[in-house]
Amino acid sequence: MHLTLNPELKKYFSLDEDLFTQIMTLRGEIYRELEGRCTQRITLGKQTYFLKQHNGIGWKEIFKNLFQLRLPVLGAKNEWLAIKRLEQLHIDTMGVVGYGYRGHNPAYQESFILTKELTGTISLEDYCRDWHITHPPVNLKRKLICALANIARTLHKNGVNHRDFYLCHFLLNKKSLANPQLFLIDLHRAQVRTKTPERWVIKDLAGLYFSSKDIGLSARDFFRFIREYRQQSLRVIWANEKSFWQKVKQRGDKLYQQHSI
Repeated sequence: MHLTLNPELKKYFSLDEDLFTQIMTLRGEIYRELEGRCTQRITLGKQTYFLKQHNGIGWKEIFKNLFQLRLPVLGAKNEWLAIKRLEQLHIDTMGVVGYGYRGHNPAYQESFILTKELTGTISLEDYCRDWHITHPPVNLKRKLICALANIARTLHKNGVNHRDFYLCHFLLNKKSLANPQLFLIDLHRAQVRTKTPERWVIKDLAGLYFSSKDIGLSARDFFRFIREYRQQSLRVIWANEKSFWQKVKQRGDKLYQQHSI
């Protein structure tokens, strides 16, 4: 068993009972509940947190994922490692105040991750939803596009891919519009390697493209993202990797069609 908890939070738990069990039995406002995983918003003292509890997905689900050539998410460790890597890369994300796991059987291991709630933020999906009707300030739009491209470039150059790289998983600090601050969240499926395979880079970029198709961006906006992501001129990019960006667009368009049915 492993358990790490911010010392300031230990006062909210009984010393006479097992701390891991107490955390795994906490109940608050449920945000998402899937087989083997539950995400809740809880309050300890005057601070709110998000608690993601994993109870194991079973061997059947593990083999199902493997047969579909997908890596199964076995517990909270994946997200904990991804957050630590983002911190090293100076990418704003959730602040971890607790993490732990119990048991050795990967199919039934219990684990959790506890993070501070990011207050005063709004998801980019919600913030940009009406841009096609009410156009945002041009300067702000450009800054947000560049911020997204910089985060994507930093992740992919350093062996990280998100796997759910959509606008809804970026939280904008509502007080930082002059110099937009974005927090990347929901990292439970992220992968951390020494080098990001191209197919996973394409998947991330296609996801971001797909999630931005309805907010009224122009071709120039997409080109701005590509130029910032590669840190090169479009002339050089099209000469060297036109097929790569075609694959990104094709995959993003396919996702869009699937979700429009």
